[in-house]
Amino acid sequence: MVVTLDGVHHLKLPVSDLDRSIDWYASRLGYQLALVFRDRGQRSGVTLIHPQGGPPLGLVLTPDRARAAAGFDYFSIGVPDRARLVELADHLTGLGEQHAGVHFATLGWILPMLHDPDGHEVRFYSTESHTSLDPANPLVVDDAIASAQAAELAWLTERGLPAVADGSVRDAVIP
Repeated sequence: MVVTLDGVHHLKLPVSDLDRSIDWYASRLGYQLALVFRDRGQRSGVTLIHPQGGPPLGLVLTPDRARAAAGFDYFSIGVPDRARLVELADHLTGLGEQHAGVHFATLGWILPMLHDPDGHEVRFYSTESHTSLDPANPLVVDDAIASAQAAELAWLTERGLPAVADGSVRDAVIP
């Protein structure tokens, strides 16, 4: 039996400072406070929603877990296409946020290495894809970064586009 699923209900992250995290996700990504959880009269967590389709995001005040989870990328937030990833990268850069730029990835394009105030890596991945998956013939990826760089070079060459030296497709004009 194959069960019926309906996407991701919400994401949840441990944080060390709710106000700082609420402000960061609101000012960087446009999230809005929608729900507040209390435990014995003290605010213990929140749920943020996104007006343009991003997944609901739960933030739970657990400083020890936030420190332990720092640096790990628990999820990738979907962005419709490469062009919107580039817009997001430009927006984040304008706010002084460091990230790795937009890159060709295994299935689509990725904007990695953005970190929230607790050090969680927040990744964005295009839902637009340049590669199809077939469960009857699973794709095997050995060394994801090197494989993506090689696939990007082939992809650009097929389209008569110049290779980009830093591996970023940010400035590549893709028809």
